[in-house]
Amino acid sequence: MSGAALGLEIVFVFFLALFLLHRYGDFKKQHRLVIIATLLAWYLCFLIVFILPLDVSTTIYNRCKLAVNSSPAESNGSYVTLAPSKQKCFKPWSYIPDGIMPIFWRVVYWTSQFLTWILLPFMQSYARSGGFSITGKIKTALIENAIYYGTYLLIFGAFLIYVAVNPNFNLQWNQLQTIGIAAANTWGLFLLVLLLGYGLVEIPRSHWNGAKRGYLLMKTYFKAAKLMTEKADAEENLEDIMEEVRKVSESIKYNHPLRKCVDTILKKCPTEYQERMGRNMDDYEDFDERQNSYPSEKSLAKLHKQVIYSVQRHRRTQVQWQILLEQAFYLEDVAKNESSATRQFVHTFHSQEPENKIIQYFYTPTVEWYWECLLRPWFYRVLAVVLATFSVIVVWSECTFFSTKPVLSLFAVFIQLAEKTYNYIYIEMACFLTIFFLSICVYSTVFRIRVFNYYYLASHHQTDAYSLLFSGMLFCRLTPPLCLNFLGLTHMDATISHKKTQPTAYTSIMGSMRVLSFIADGFYIYYPMLVVILCIATYFSLGTRCLNLLGFQQFMGDSEMTSDLIDEGKELIRREKRKRQRQEEGENRRREWKERYGNRDDSTRSRAVHTDQKESSFSETSANRPLSKYTRSNGRTERDRIELLQDAEPLDFNADSVNDDPLESDSGR
Repeated sequence: MSGAALGLEIVFVFFLALFLLHRYGDFKKQHRLVIIATLLAWYLCFLIVFILPLDVSTTIYNRCKLAVNSSPAESNGSYVTLAPSKQKCFKPWSYIPDGIMPIFWRVVYWTSQFLTWILLPFMQSYARSGGFSITGKIKTALIENAIYYGTYLLIFGAFLIYVAVNPNFNLQWNQLQTIGIAAANTWGLFLLVLLLGYGLVEIPRSHWNGAKRGYLLMKTYFKAAKLMTEKADAEENLEDIMEEVRKVSESIKYNHPLRKCVDTILKKCPTEYQERMGRNMDDYEDFDERQNSYPSEKSLAKLHKQVIYSVQRHRRTQVQWQILLEQAFYLEDVAKNESSATRQFVHTFHSQEPENKIIQYFYTPTVEWYWECLLRPWFYRVLAVVLATFSVIVVWSECTFFSTKPVLSLFAVFIQLAEKTYNYIYIEMACFLTIFFLSICVYSTVFRIRVFNYYYLASHHQTDAYSLLFSGMLFCRLTPPLCLNFLGLTHMDATISHKKTQPTAYTSIMGSMRVLSFIADGFYIYYPMLVVILCIATYFSLGTRCLNLLGFQQFMGDSEMTSDLIDEGKELIRREKRKRQRQEEGENRRREWKERYGNRDDSTRSRAVHTDQKESSFSETSANRPLSKYTRSNGRTERDRIELLQDAEPLDFNADSVNDDPLESDSGR
């Protein structure tokens, strides 16, 4: 099993990152480079989280082997024996051979840093650029990132000059590398604590509120009112942009040098607008450069950028509105079925997507009723309690992990107890659950936050390229300090435990933080304590209240604005529900009419076809007959047509008289 666990986790994490990216990104419409860069960033960050427990168990085994095979005289003070063990050290099932993990961590870490500080910012500007060629987009991206890159180069250059001039500093290349890593981790730790403080409270609370049906339904109504406003704004913005595109398309004719740019813009417009603009074009009129003023290529690039943004936003709001309607209808169905005596879940509307037959076989209406109306609320409550317990343990450990005598961090206590018995499975499970919970708290906040319309991760393939790349940047900057914080909580970091023990392979590539003592002994230890203040602020919803005061409507139960938006959303959902009910009733009536009168219509249609065939064959056979006979046959054909018409239209039996021949008088009708 040597190295097999590492290979399995590498493959599993790849498919996990691919699944999440497929949920948020659009493989068909977005650029391949954007998909590849985002997938690589997510994959490396998730890989660090999953592989780190294997590094911990391998390090503990190496310490045990070193303690058994060496004596204090042989160690010369470089390593200390953890505990004199009389038993033999057992190799863990997931043991990774020496020399693999340092190379692995070095490649993963520096690749992620290259992505987050150099490649992804450049690709963000490239993706949002409105240029019409690769050269133009690269030029725009370089100009936009000049200030971004210049700031870092200026700071780094000033630091190098200060070190070169000051004789008290004699730094080597490894120390400069450690300083760069410390600077990046410091920035990441600053953001990490902010996101962690929000996630530690919001995740258990969201699961607890998930057991409240009334709460979820009211929040859905609130979201519907806000989304309808955003949807109307997106439609209005798209109309304005399309009007500008129409004017540009009419002014720049087919033989203008910039017509190719206009055609590129038209391809990004929705289909209905393309058809409308295509009908109004006059390709036979030449342009006159002296009489008309034409837009420049720069203004067309700006318009191209606006078209891409407005179309993406309009599509996203349309899809989100349909998803929100389905969610609201389902929650209303759950509220109705809670008092059902038959204990079978009844849906108001049938699912528009075909369901899996296997799921239909096991997930019957009775099973669905028991799960949705009875079991699911209790499951969410139990899960919320478990998550809240984890949050309390994390907060306590963040405030006490610097204490080594006595050891107050609960995660360090768990790992040290398992280390005495060399229970590697328990060590790996404890490490995995700890770092997985920390990652969920941080990463879920990244998926939830929204910075106006510039950064927003929307599911169902509605996330734009800029937001995907920005999320990759955040993950690459947050994951290394997250792992260092985890190693500090478990006292596997020598900087925290103050022991000269063998470090993990992950901390060995970070270098000794003693080069910057004010960061190693100050910021890394005391700054995570701020998570307590952030948790308290999140518990009392101080951030939500501040945003509400600034005019950004937030869901608050004691707000008058929230009540108005809930009522508005409830009316919108009721209106959409009536609309869908009328559509389904119309479809049902058409289906019943087709089932009831379909055979009669088919027989009538076949009889008419048969009659036409007889007439056509009779006409062909009588083509060579005399003219009188042809006239007589023609009269007979007309007579047959009249009889067919007479059969098709019922007679009026309320009339005074009924004539045999409808051609003699009009009283027969």
